[in-house]
Amino acid sequence: MWVPSGQGSGQRIPSSPAEAWLSDGRQVLHFKPASWDRAQQELEVTSGEWLRDQAAPLLKRRQRLSRDKAVELWRQRRAEGWTPCAPQWQPPQPPQMVLWR
Repeated sequence: MWVPSGQGSGQRIPSSPAEAWLSDGRQVLHFKPASWDRAQQELEVTSGEWLRDQAAPLLKRRQRLSRDKAVELWRQRRAEGWTPCAPQWQPPQPPQMVLWR
């Protein structure tokens, strides 16, 4: 499902976690492993939308889905014509801790 960089059309769904992106040209979905162990496999799916004159998509929604639901969403979007794409935004950097003297 979430296709590591450079891996084909996204038809084969890997059993191990990796990030992947889908787009229809205007909307973007980012699939990212959130929790991955034997008991629980969840992905964080973030959706964004390209707006005119914007450098990056407007992030609209973030949700956690079970692996099965994420696979279902991936397959549905692929059937609708969405294609795997390169990353469309950079994740925010974690805040740096500043120690005062």
